[in-house]
Amino acid sequence: MSWKKYLVEFIGTFFLVATIGFTVLKPGDAGNLAPLAIGSVLMVMIYAGGHISGAHYNPAVTLAVCLRGKCPPSDVVPYWAAQAAGAAAAAAVVLFTKGLPAVEASVLDVNKSLLVEFIYTFALCYVVLNVATAKATEGNSYYGLAIGFTVLAGAFAVGSVAGAAFNPAVALGVTLMGLSSWPNIWIFLAANFAGAVVAATVFNLLKEPE
Repeated sequence: MSWKKYLVEFIGTFFLVATIGFTVLKPGDAGNLAPLAIGSVLMVMIYAGGHISGAHYNPAVTLAVCLRGKCPPSDVVPYWAAQAAGAAAAAAVVLFTKGLPAVEASVLDVNKSLLVEFIYTFALCYVVLNVATAKATEGNSYYGLAIGFTVLAGAFAVGSVAGAAFNPAVALGVTLMGLSSWPNIWIFLAANFAGAVVAATVFNLLKEPE
């Protein structure tokens, strides 16, 4: 049933955003090890939910998979809604648990942030399409590891530039937690969705006939 897919998307996105909040927000943050926890939880949630929903947990990934032809257009908006709800619920739980800490929103350089968010969202969607939707890699056991490590690598590489969202739902979650300001959310939305579109275009150009 469709609701099962949406519930899985809610759960996976919830744990992704919750892990970001718990490891990044003080007190009790994980410091420089935060990307390791974030990439790891994404990996395990992908393995947990991949057989039910495809384990997108990311509106940009949903768009890329739809453009690739492996997600019905009728599922796109419900997936986005479930992902956004999971992110919002995670932000509420983190803020409650952390005692509503005072948080200073990061100051972003617009051009640099657009660039790195676009590049690594492209990388994430490109990896997802190749390891989780391509016929040549069908049935592999490494897809979750590949996707989780893409996020981990991106977070270590450019987390200091733009916060390393690579995911509009994550952007919503970190904004609700105060780690980013509302006027900056368009940066993530524009760069993430653009990265998804370009990744799907490149994948469709490179794939073998099926």
